[in-house]
Amino acid sequence: MSKRFKLYNVNIKYIRNLHNIDDNVPSVSPQLGKQARPFLGIIVLINGSKFCIPFTSNSDKKNKNFESMRENITLRKICDKDGKVLAALNLNNMIPVREEYVTQINLKMHPSDTPKLRRWKKLCIKELDWCQSHQDEIERLANELYRLYASDKPFKKRKICLNFPALEKECKKANKL
Repeated sequence: MSKRFKLYNVNIKYIRNLHNIDDNVPSVSPQLGKQARPFLGIIVLINGSKFCIPFTSNSDKKNKNFESMRENITLRKICDKDGKVLAALNLNNMIPVREEYVTQINLKMHPSDTPKLRRWKKLCIKELDWCQSHQDEIERLANELYRLYASDKPFKKRKICLNFPALEKECKKANKL
């Protein structure tokens, strides 16, 4: 493995900008009560651009859905050492990013951290550990998904994917936020 994954948060204004290009970009709209939902993920290099692959958490309400979700080119479950599903990587929702649109999340424990924040950081560390051990697979799948989407060939999962090339074009021309 050449480079270790880190966890990043994507700028909300940038997400809103991309949502204007593709309605399927996960919303961070205050009108929908989702302004506090962060866009957290890992970054991979695809087609010469950086893309952030978002994590989806495994909350108790969604636990049954998480266990039954099928892995495919658009989704990978993140499991702990015992096979419990912790989260998922939504490759179909990956977005292009530039350095100024992302902030690395500091997962080091600090004495001032609340117990809730400590639990969250420990969970994120487990998720990143899984990603580290599956880095080659994640990068291969992300690049393959991009190529399939961008090709003219029929692709069944296209309808659940973001428009990667259109978002990439927007990312390259977008002004600094």
